[in-house]
Amino acid sequence: MRPRTLAEFVGQRHLLAPGKPLREAIERGQLHSMVLWGPPGTGKTTLARLIAQRADADFIALSAVAAGVKDIRAAVDHARAAHSSSGRSTVLFLDEVHRFNKAQQDTFLPFLEDGTLTFIGATTENPSFEVVSALLSRARVYVLKALDASDLLSLLELAWRDEERGLGLAHLGAQPEALELIAHAADGDARRALNMLELAAGLVEAGPAGAPGKAARDEAPRALTLAIAQEVAAGGRRRFDKGGDQFYDQISALHKAVRGTDPDAALYWMARMLDGGCDPLYIARRAVRMAVEDIGLADPRALALALDAWDAYDRLGSPEGELAIAELIVYLACAPKSNAVYVALGEATADVEQYGTLDVPLRFRNAPTRLMKDLGYGQGYRYAHDEPDAFAAGERYLPDELPDRRYYRPVPRGLEIRIGEALARLRAKGPGSGK
Repeated sequence: MRPRTLAEFVGQRHLLAPGKPLREAIERGQLHSMVLWGPPGTGKTTLARLIAQRADADFIALSAVAAGVKDIRAAVDHARAAHSSSGRSTVLFLDEVHRFNKAQQDTFLPFLEDGTLTFIGATTENPSFEVVSALLSRARVYVLKALDASDLLSLLELAWRDEERGLGLAHLGAQPEALELIAHAADGDARRALNMLELAAGLVEAGPAGAPGKAARDEAPRALTLAIAQEVAAGGRRRFDKGGDQFYDQISALHKAVRGTDPDAALYWMARMLDGGCDPLYIARRAVRMAVEDIGLADPRALALALDAWDAYDRLGSPEGELAIAELIVYLACAPKSNAVYVALGEATADVEQYGTLDVPLRFRNAPTRLMKDLGYGQGYRYAHDEPDAFAAGERYLPDELPDRRYYRPVPRGLEIRIGEALARLRAKGPGSGK
């Protein structure tokens, strides 16, 4: 069912609709090096083949999983021979280009520079991190999107009835809701959709389970039913590439939903991650980070609850423990927000880096020996508990060489309202507590 022309290509309208630059370049047969980045089953290999076909170029396909520098050099020799004998160009397609290391990717560069090859790489990983900058600067990146359910449905309908390249089973019939279920279960992956359809076709042709014999199966009405579609789609996972872009995009969305006080979106992203096979303990660990970074002292209970939810999952396991994490996520999303401590630590760290190792003022140093006392350690220190309100008004605790600083600025939310008020009252008692 691989498309033979652009007219048969499903999806990617943002790249291939009439008038789009890539579509125009393909139709004019203008070759240029590129990287096709997108989820599995979105047509990266097919698009590369169509580009080479339209440009009347030789097409060499390699996979970075199995290929090496030797294969690249063989492709270069082929390209030179093809150009010398017939003037034909050569497109070298490298699937999963992100699996090549830097040295292997650098091998392409001189042959792209002198025009020996047109390079098309395909990857499911972010090229910014996985493709060397020298190669990226010589290739244009095109982002392919997961196919929507309507695109997959038309592909499934065609494959079901196509007698030349598909299953040719139009005479058996297929319930529309069965095809729709498979289209949704494929989660944007055309290859996955076709594989499920082929499995379903095998079940249809085998006849009803438990039929007494071949004659009975032949007489039984056969069609692709919703029950069969549910059977082949059972246990499917939505796209969630552990350690890849899908993983980090979704945890980023979860974190931002919590920070944005949207418990519904936070639960959705958590459910998406769990559905995709994410370790619930990873979500629990990230929730601890959310508690200290985005809620902080506006609600100090958030950190305790985060640790409790983590412990609850350890004790209960899945699926009961996931409810504890969900309860935590909702609490964090609804809690008052403050990043005051997060910002304060960053500013203090910046001062440490800028000013270096400043001495601790003598009055704050302990004096466990006679010599240290004679040197003035601890002299002039004011014990806060002996002062009114346990506060030494006017005392300055920063290094003498460091300008006055006020890193921690409580926000007017949650408990930090009270903290801010208390600090303001104490600081009003005397100067020297920062600016």
